[in-house]
Amino acid sequence: MSTPLVNPRPGQVHRISEIDETGLGAVDAVADESAPSSMWGEAWKHLRKRPLFWVSAAIIFAAVVISLFPQLFTSVDPGFCELKNSVKKPMAGHPFGFDRQGCDIFSRTIYGARASVAVGILTTAMVVIIGVIFGALAGFFGGILDALLSRVTDIFFAIPLVLAAIVIMQVFKENRTVITVVLVLGAFGWPQIARITRGAVMSVKNDEYVIAARALGMPGGRILTSHILPNAAAPVIVYATVALGTFIVAEATLSFLGIGLPPSVVSWGGDIAKAQASLRIQPSVLFYPAGALALTVLSFIMMGDVVRDALDPKARERK
Repeated sequence: MSTPLVNPRPGQVHRISEIDETGLGAVDAVADESAPSSMWGEAWKHLRKRPLFWVSAAIIFAAVVISLFPQLFTSVDPGFCELKNSVKKPMAGHPFGFDRQGCDIFSRTIYGARASVAVGILTTAMVVIIGVIFGALAGFFGGILDALLSRVTDIFFAIPLVLAAIVIMQVFKENRTVITVVLVLGAFGWPQIARITRGAVMSVKNDEYVIAARALGMPGGRILTSHILPNAAAPVIVYATVALGTFIVAEATLSFLGIGLPPSVVSWGGDIAKAQASLRIQPSVLFYPAGALALTVLSFIMMGDVVRDALDPKARERK
């Protein structure tokens, strides 16, 4: 509404608008009662929109379930072999056929997931624990401790993983188990995670929330575990996801060379090595364990790729 202006000029009508009593703050206010999103919340919103995440997650879930409960997928004993079934074609109950020794290929492919996935998961857990401890201590405290731990990391980093595993596994010829392979691979596979953790810790240890925690008198160890490591975990998670597939390949390589898991343990690498003798007359003997190995490793690489994009806002902006 408006009111006429008093004493206007002849022929003119001037009006004055009513004063708007709505404050500027009320105009700019946005009704949003939702809690602020964290980095992990934003990452999950991004992940669940990516089809590649769901595909890789489904393959990884299937590999884990198969490795834990192989008996749900086949009732055939992978160690039971009959020469009369040598290189027979697929039939009812044996969809992949038989290898040269008369063993069921499908059963061995299913049971081979157990050793390969177990080595990958356990080795990754071991290298993450060692690498995070070394990297976090070096990055947080700095000084002489940083120099000492960095030189130890450099020494192990200079040793090729597979070459070191080949040499060390020669010592355990009579006692080769999954745990032995995990310990050998874990002993030489942690330097990269240590470097990543050190750099991530150094990049966040001078942020405002860390300075505020120091000002409040919080102990250094608690600052490291409660404030710094949770905010420096993103690159470690990404690398660990990809490294898990790398360790599965490393175990398969050792088993293929005959110095990894013993023949009594069913593994994809061991079956790939045995398939060489039948490659010309029956290529499928090699195809199935090699395909399962490649698909599992590819799923972890794809998962690492999408997780990296989700935890890196700059990568999301570029896409």
